Amino acid sequence: MKIITYNVNGVRAAIKKGLVAWLEAVGADVVCLQEVKAEEHQVDLTGFARLGYTHIYWHSAEKKGYSGVAILAKQPALQVTYGMGLPHYDREGRVLKIDLADCSIINAYHPSGTTGQERQQFKYEWLDDFYAYAQQVRRDYPNLIMCGDYNICHKPIDIHNPVSNKNSSGFLPQERAWFDKLVDNGWVDTFRQFSQAPHQYTWWSNRPGVRERNLGWRIDYHLINEPMRPRLANCQILDQVFFSDHCPVLLELQ
Repeated sequence: MKIITYNVNGVRAAIKKGLVAWLEAVGADVVCLQEVKAEEHQVDLTGFARLGYTHIYWHSAEKKGYSGVAILAKQPALQVTYGMGLPHYDREGRVLKIDLADCSIINAYHPSGTTGQERQQFKYEWLDDFYAYAQQVRRDYPNLIMCGDYNICHKPIDIHNPVSNKNSSGFLPQERAWFDKLVDNGWVDTFRQFSQAPHQYTWWSNRPGVRERNLGWRIDYHLINEPMRPRLANCQILDQVFFSDHCPVLLELQ
């Protein structure tokens, strides 16, 4: 089973750049997209359907052209849950969960705090509420995959310059401590099960030359619950895919 997580930074733009042809080559079973920035009816889905993604689940933000998550699947979900049941988050289209026959997948687009202290405080509140949500879901659905754009670099190895970014949103001590809590409570960072190499990133600033010099951040993750660990086969950062300022991450399960 192959699962892709990818912040596309606008799904319509990514489609124009070649997203569908790339997905055909990869052959993933489930594709979790973040920051789709469109409602489902605004997107040409025929290319996805041609590849076998005949089950498409979409959770848009109320604000036009903002946020939003989607899941493309080749098999139908037994159940779909839109949002966390908390309106002030759900109106931003940030969480979508599907239950399949042998596992459940949460696709999440976590808030950024880079626009100011008000949004940083919103992010801290979100992290507390999302943690509680994830723990509750895990009790009901133990075979759980939790993927998406977390907007947090967990450790110094996950960011190109940890010293100069020590006061940057996305690498703040409180954010990193929250990620520690996830890992300490049985969530597995799948990529780090296969690679401890530095300079492995999933997002780069749009400033000139930044991506070419690989001055990035690793903020996109597949986390799995401990009972899923025996099924873990591989996890790769696909940093040569250029449809967005992020790149996809591929998880493979037995």
